[in-house]
Amino acid sequence: GGKEVEEEAVLEALYLVLNRAKPLIESQKKLIEDLGKPKVNVVLPSDWVNIIETLNSFAKPRIVEALSIQDKLQRKAALSQIFEEFVSQYENINSQKVLLGYQYKKLISKVMREKLFKEGKRIDGRTPDEIRPIDIKIHPFERPHGSAVFTRGQTQVFASVTLGSREEAQLVESIYEGEVFKRFMLHYNFPPFCTGEARPWGPPRRREIGHGALAERALEPLIPEEEVFPYIIRVVANVFESNGSSSMATVCAGSLALFDAGVPIRKHVAGIAMGLILEEGRSLIITDILGEEDQLGDMDFKVAGTRDGITSIQMDIKIKGLSKEVLAEALSKAKKAREFILDKMYEAISEPRKTLSPYAPKIEIITVPEDKTYLIIGPGGKTVKELKEKTNTSIWVLEGGKVSITGQTQEDVDLAKKLIEALVSEVEIGKIYEGKITRIEPYGLFIEVLPGKIGLLHVSKMANPPKDLKSAYNIGEVIRVKVIEIDDLGRPKFTDQF
Repeated sequence: GGKEVEEEAVLEALYLVLNRAKPLIESQKKLIEDLGKPKVNVVLPSDWVNIIETLNSFAKPRIVEALSIQDKLQRKAALSQIFEEFVSQYENINSQKVLLGYQYKKLISKVMREKLFKEGKRIDGRTPDEIRPIDIKIHPFERPHGSAVFTRGQTQVFASVTLGSREEAQLVESIYEGEVFKRFMLHYNFPPFCTGEARPWGPPRRREIGHGALAERALEPLIPEEEVFPYIIRVVANVFESNGSSSMATVCAGSLALFDAGVPIRKHVAGIAMGLILEEGRSLIITDILGEEDQLGDMDFKVAGTRDGITSIQMDIKIKGLSKEVLAEALSKAKKAREFILDKMYEAISEPRKTLSPYAPKIEIITVPEDKTYLIIGPGGKTVKELKEKTNTSIWVLEGGKVSITGQTQEDVDLAKKLIEALVSEVEIGKIYEGKITRIEPYGLFIEVLPGKIGLLHVSKMANPPKDLKSAYNIGEVIRVKVIEIDDLGRPKFTDQF
């Protein structure tokens, strides 16, 4: 991950780390020399060479034809049928079917590579640098606080954004920091139907967790600070269809949905997956790889970022290493592809919405004197609990005297804010208050002008004192009084003469 780091800096950092790692690699090689055991020598059946040659002559022309099929599932079915037809010609081949399947996959990879180097065309007919058609839909559904569908070829991701209050932060147990709360989280779902499979949809697997973490890391540097945007932000990405690079489509869909939700992120973030075909000393970088190009190629290099730099990268390679020149070319082409996609995204929605969804909660953070926050909490949390129930809000007392108030309506938030400010306010001499009578005595009325702030209106300070106070006034009755004095114990004294 990075905070919009330029490609040149990323490249230098990777090779700096590689040089630092070389002594560790040498120690591992020495460990192998000292303690390693020889690899098992697999002896193939005597007629195996002939079977492989027969497979090549039988399948190769058919594979060339099958690889020209544009639709992923139809192409997969055609390739599978070729293999099954070949296997059916042999009676006792089932015991070696897995090994033969490996050879068949190598043959498909070889055919794909030959087509690329000879014709400059990929499986779906694209040139090496060509990106699949992109389609973007903003706010396709009314109820989510923000949503977007991002489609690139046969990869489609629907992302929704939910804005929540502080208690909805995700609690994470970190080995380094202990329990921490996450303000921003991205959850990535990869249901079986997105690849045409029919199997139960269980808990998140390693792949889903990893891809979700990659997409979350790509967007996280652009998320505003809590002081600017006091919401908990959750992005849920559902992959509707997958044919390569669903994690990078998730980055794009997530960025669009955040804009739609009105989250004030500074820029769009986009992602692209780069591939590599290395054959007989020749190399070819390909942009926006398909699922088969990932499986049959030599590299899956995912790069996400803004126009100004990279925010996350991830790479799988199947070869022994990459030269600095090849990696530099991949990063350069990834930047060009990213800028192309970002143009499409800015066309769809150019800036975050100025107003939030009417379904989003209302949040306000106020600051009170830190030494008075105990008044808001009350004994055993009694006061804050009563405030929540009375105002239908969620209230969190934070560090530094900050108080977070969340409600479904602005009226609820304003009421909670008014009551909290009253709790921590001081009674001021000369100010007129509306107070509630809490006690009636022959010598005067006890009146609560602020929560917990009770003072005496003595009969001597009344303009027209009645003969019997209990007959003239009722407990709970609201009257207007003016503060004329505060005694040494902090108790106010009132008059009803203004």
